[in-house]
Amino acid sequence: MRQPEELEPVAGGWNTWRQYPSLQQPHYPDEHALRAVTAELRSRPPLVFAGEVDDLRDELAAAGRGEAFVLTGGDCAETFAESTADHLRLKIQTILQMAVVLTYGASLPVIKIGRIAGQYAKPRSSDIEKRGDVTLPSYRGDAVNSFEFTEEARTPDPGRLLGTYQHAAATFNLIRAFTKGGYADLRLVHHWNRGFTSNPAYARYESLASEIHRAVKFMEAAGADFESLRQVDLFSSHEALLLEYEAAMTRVDSRTGDLYDTSGHFLWVGERTRDPQGAHVELLSHVRNPLGVKLGPTTTPEEAIALIDRLNPDGEPGRLTFIARMGSKHIRDALPPLVEAVKADGRPVIWTTDPMHGNTITSSTGLKTRQFETIMDEVRGFFEVHDAAGTVPGGIHVELTGDDVTEIIGGSEHLDEQSLKDRYETLVDPRLNHQQSLEMAFQVAELLR
Repeated sequence: MRQPEELEPVAGGWNTWRQYPSLQQPHYPDEHALRAVTAELRSRPPLVFAGEVDDLRDELAAAGRGEAFVLTGGDCAETFAESTADHLRLKIQTILQMAVVLTYGASLPVIKIGRIAGQYAKPRSSDIEKRGDVTLPSYRGDAVNSFEFTEEARTPDPGRLLGTYQHAAATFNLIRAFTKGGYADLRLVHHWNRGFTSNPAYARYESLASEIHRAVKFMEAAGADFESLRQVDLFSSHEALLLEYEAAMTRVDSRTGDLYDTSGHFLWVGERTRDPQGAHVELLSHVRNPLGVKLGPTTTPEEAIALIDRLNPDGEPGRLTFIARMGSKHIRDALPPLVEAVKADGRPVIWTTDPMHGNTITSSTGLKTRQFETIMDEVRGFFEVHDAAGTVPGGIHVELTGDDVTEIIGGSEHLDEQSLKDRYETLVDPRLNHQQSLEMAFQVAELLR
């Protein structure tokens, strides 16, 4: 590992984020070790490339015009232990299955973005966790510390930033193998969905699944070039939470001289860190990646416009996505003023909905959960608001896994609070399981038709 005294100056003048207030950052006890790690990260190859990032920005511009639809899905917080081929294959399979259904429902291309290969850190409502008489730092994701409730495990370790890079790199290798090697063939993915609708619990979706089946058969009979449909693009995204990591992964493109955060294709700022005058917004304002901002129910129109001013002042199409996470009780009241203000401003924004984070509850058994029907109510509210405003509902952003976990109650299989204990595996927030994810896709497809 390169030693701190070998550090080179950070390229350009964009390192101004250090002059701004920063929230949700771990407190590393060894500054010397942190500087050594970030020096090492700056010497590592990029995880994504400028051309890929530019392609995604162009595709998102189409979504903003209503010519494509965005599907973002993946874990609440990735873990190092679950960065295995089987876990990743099931997660990718679920996203691909959802995309086929949404493509047919919307009659539009679906831009597939995973919360994947970088979502190893999470903001927390408190810096500390207390159990009995013991108080320790909160678990902030595997990029920062370990979940085990011991002082050693919970102490932030900068070496985990290198672990984040290594696991992300391995994940990207698998993504590219799965999506470019025939695993994503349209006919294969559609066959998986036929298996889903054979379950009596999902019989209501059989009609739409049959329509898709007939469309695929027609394409085959008409001589469609399925060779070109054997490959898909699956872009990566994560919350750009850990400033030291994102700064170390930011590079100057040799072709253009522009800055790109090469840790992922699409990066977002969370509800807790979206201050227009904060360090997170300042850092991302300098990179060419397409960016997202989570907007909660307290967001004002003035704040939304200030974020456009900071992150997309020139109104570049595809640059900025607002991800509404209002909660089903607030979406129909809190979102319209923001949509109308952005519409009046005129600079393009892609609107997507995160129906997960505003709907978290605590079950009678003490576990955090969400109700499937409440999640879908927020999705319907999102579509209703945009329909009334004459604007484009550009996509959905959900926490999901390809595994058959039991973390969210409700849905056609009627998981109840007692079911949660069967396979409650998340370390942070509850996720849609494989079946619930597909059920959501079929319901959203009906809204898009």
